[in-house]
Amino acid sequence: MSAKTIVVGNFKGGVGKTKVAVMASWELAHEMNKKVLLIDMDPQANATTLIARSAGITEIESSIFESFENSDLSKSVLNVKENLDLIPAAVSFKNLPKFLYGKFSDDIDQVSYLKTLLEPLKKNYDYIFIDVPPTISDYSDNAMMAADYVLIILQAQELSLEGAETYISYLQFMIDEYNAYIQVAGVLPVLLRPGGRVDHATVERAKELFGEDNVFENYIKHLERLKAWDITGITYKDHHDNRAHQIFIEVVQEMLDKIEHFEGGEVNGE
Repeated sequence: MSAKTIVVGNFKGGVGKTKVAVMASWELAHEMNKKVLLIDMDPQANATTLIARSAGITEIESSIFESFENSDLSKSVLNVKENLDLIPAAVSFKNLPKFLYGKFSDDIDQVSYLKTLLEPLKKNYDYIFIDVPPTISDYSDNAMMAADYVLIILQAQELSLEGAETYISYLQFMIDEYNAYIQVAGVLPVLLRPGGRVDHATVERAKELFGEDNVFENYIKHLERLKAWDITGITYKDHHDNRAHQIFIEVVQEMLDKIEHFEGGEVNGE
C-alpha cells in the first residue's frame, strides 16, 4: 500500500479549501474505513484547530516545523481518531522559507523536502491530504512536489475562478520547472446558494475553461451547519449534521471515481 497524496488548493483565500481538506479526510476515515493522514501546511493552522476541536484534543505537543527541523515527520504524527492522523501546524511554521534556504543551497532540494520526509510514511496510509496557504510560496511548492493529485476548490465568484486559473498555470510551471508529476483530480465548486444565478453562471464558465468532465457534479452547498462546526467541531447530533456529512461523502466518492478513472483501475484499496 502506498498512499494517494492530494493537495487541496486555490490562490484565493476564504474559498473553503481547509474545510474540504478536513472533511474529505474525516469522511474517508470515518465512513469509508480508509487510513488517512491530514498534513496542515498553513502556519495559521485552521485545519489543525478544526480537527483538534472535533476530536476533543486540547494540547498539541509537536508541530510540522519541529519535524522539518529534525528531518522526521513521524515525530509529529498525532492520532486524532480511528483511521485518522494529523500532522499539525503552528505559527512557528512561518519560518519555513528561512529554514529551507539555510538548509539547502539547491532549489530542487528546497521544494522537494516535504516529499522526501513523507516517503517513509506513505506505506501507512490509503490517502494523504495536504492543506496549504492560498499563496505561491515554499509551502505550495513543497505540497505540489509531494502530491499525486491536486483538488482545486472553486468558490462561485469571479475572483475564485481567476484563482483557479492561476493555480492551473502554477501547476504547469511546477511540471515544467521541476518535473513535478501531478494530476488535477478535479475542480470542486463550493458555497453555492440554491438558485443563485451568479453562482451557477460561474460554474458554467468553469466547465468551459477546465472541461465539463473536470468540474465536479457534486457541489459543497452553502450550509449554516458548516459554519457551526467551526465553533463546535464536527458533530453528529441531528439531521442537519447528517445532511452536511452526506454532501461531503458524495464529493469524496466522486473524487475517488475521478482518480480511479485517471489510473485506469481500482483506487479504493479493495
